[in-house]
Amino acid sequence: MQQLENIAVSPIFKPQHLSLMSIFMTLCCKQCMSKKPLSAVIKEVCDGWNLPGPENYALQYADGVQTYITESNRLDIKNGCILRLTKAPGRCAEDLFRGIQSSDSGVRCESLKELASVSTDVTFAQEFISRDGHLLLVKIVEESNDNVIMTHTLVGFMELMDHGIVSWENLSSVFIKKIASFVNAKPTDASIQQVSLDILESMVLSSHSLFLQVKQEITMERLIAHLQVTNQQIQTKAMALLMALLQTAGEADRQVMMNIIHSSGSVQDEMAHYLYVLQSVTLNHLEPRMRTPLDCCSQEQRDILHGLRQAAFETESEGGLTNERRRSLCAKEFKKLGFSNNSNPGQDLVRTPPGLLALDTMFYFATRYPDAYNRFVLENSSREDKHGCPFARSSIQLTLILCEILRIGEPPSETGSDYHPIFFSQDRLLEELFCVCIQLLNKTWKEMRATQEDFDKVMQVVREQITRTLSSKPTSLELFKNKVNALNYSEILKLRQTERLHQEETLASPVLELKERLKPELLELIRQQRLNRLCQGTMFRKISSRRRQDKLWYCRLSPNHKMLHYGDVEEDTDNPPIETLQEKIPVADIKGLLTGKDCPHMKENKGKQNKEVLDLAFSITYDVEEYSLNFIAPSRTDFCLWTDGLSVLLGRDMSSESMRSELEILLSMEIKLRLLDLENVPIPESAPVVPKPPSNYNFCYDFSQAEQ
Repeated sequence: MQQLENIAVSPIFKPQHLSLMSIFMTLCCKQCMSKKPLSAVIKEVCDGWNLPGPENYALQYADGVQTYITESNRLDIKNGCILRLTKAPGRCAEDLFRGIQSSDSGVRCESLKELASVSTDVTFAQEFISRDGHLLLVKIVEESNDNVIMTHTLVGFMELMDHGIVSWENLSSVFIKKIASFVNAKPTDASIQQVSLDILESMVLSSHSLFLQVKQEITMERLIAHLQVTNQQIQTKAMALLMALLQTAGEADRQVMMNIIHSSGSVQDEMAHYLYVLQSVTLNHLEPRMRTPLDCCSQEQRDILHGLRQAAFETESEGGLTNERRRSLCAKEFKKLGFSNNSNPGQDLVRTPPGLLALDTMFYFATRYPDAYNRFVLENSSREDKHGCPFARSSIQLTLILCEILRIGEPPSETGSDYHPIFFSQDRLLEELFCVCIQLLNKTWKEMRATQEDFDKVMQVVREQITRTLSSKPTSLELFKNKVNALNYSEILKLRQTERLHQEETLASPVLELKERLKPELLELIRQQRLNRLCQGTMFRKISSRRRQDKLWYCRLSPNHKMLHYGDVEEDTDNPPIETLQEKIPVADIKGLLTGKDCPHMKENKGKQNKEVLDLAFSITYDVEEYSLNFIAPSRTDFCLWTDGLSVLLGRDMSSESMRSELEILLSMEIKLRLLDLENVPIPESAPVVPKPPSNYNFCYDFSQAEQ
């Protein structure tokens, strides 16, 4: 191998066994791969082993994802990578294409198994698809009933289609029905169901026509049943398909998908994300009503307003009244209901948000809980105008508060996972929450002895009661009701006072001075924690536009803090050993840290990323800023930990909000411990005055005179 400078080639098998991919080469210098065409490099390797037909061979990574080396990706090769000489993609595609059609079932099965593995490479996929290999797989799916063959065929098909080389539109209805039958069937081979759910998800996201076919074939009851199985992979894939159907479906179809029973068991991150998205998508169906003002010309909406009035008051017969008398009576009763514009109450509902949604919640409360509605209205209409809690005004503001808390109208985040378990126990969460909270509002109004001037203060307290209760993750409406009513106004005052004292006790000047002296030591403690966290490592996801859950990689810092190790891993991998992470970057080579829209992978997808993804993106540049390693943190906490840790490695100050929060917590704890000995001793705002020095320092007792 004199011809290839700086490349070491070692035989694993004898040369005659080259069909077994026998020649390996360790790339020691990237320059040797860039000075000459790739075909020339392959020819020199083949000449060195006296192999004819170099066009039948190609270079391929030997470790990790075994990707073919091409002219387009050859510059991505890192120093020290191990390559191997193997069959060219075209030759490999041809061999597998023939093997799949073999009459020997063993050869056929092995060919399909190998196809499922090599189809992840786009170069091979192009060659195989150019021979209509994907159509051959479709035919096998339509005709075969062998579970082993079917699993390998579906995995290979999914990998081929995932490259986006050919359209999903050309699939036959027979194929779609067969895939749907795997999902609709009772518990069977889990691997077949997983990949079938994956294929259906991609179909639904590809086009509306395929969505209609899948919706027609899939059994929604069976799909929902998949969410209740113990297999987490089946749960995740089923939820992904349900999300795709929800995002593509119309209003009528979405309502059918609401009967989902929430499991009380622990939920993994991926499942939590899909539950969050389901909640967001479903609640966002209320957005059109929230954005629509009341139409004073709509007879239907006027009838609802008068229905609210008539349900609250036993109005005398209006048949014999004059128009003027009737209008006067209606205005009086609308005023008792709490409308600001009692002559034309529809004007109160013109503001958006909450628009017509406030009318919907009021009408739902009046019809679903008529006794509670009448009790609220009559109790407050009997009070003085100044002290009565206005039902209509309170309902409009409360509906707006619930919309803000539930984030109605906000698109779901790609990485969000904060969902409310109570959502999955109620068909009409907003309306039911409103019915509980409007009665809570009346209770809080009386506890605060509020007047009309205190309206905003009461609403602030009610918002705090709702948010604090929802943060405890109640799983049912009854549990929410018990907790929120227990959190009365006096409890809110106690919580506020505790939090205020917690903040104010550290504001005295001597304490502030002590804080400044303690900061360096505590900052060093946080720095060490950040580096330890980087040494533990983190699992990152490669978020794509179609399937966010299929690409994972892991990154961790070496124990001596000199090297970043990273590499692709499987879904079920937990804290992989550092030796299994093939790629590495010396910390000394890191030149900079970029965040948000300044990251290269955010610039490449400019206009396609929402704010949540931008807030989690960061990159490090190395090798004189020619290369970058790009991250999207799984959470804001991980983003802060990694950016702080990388800043420490670069000799910079930590700047994340997590660091500031932790520093304040540590300072507060340290201050409290040091002030325990000063309990009930007031701390002066300033140091005591130092007295003037005495005229002399003759303080020693004269023992000689005492002896005399």
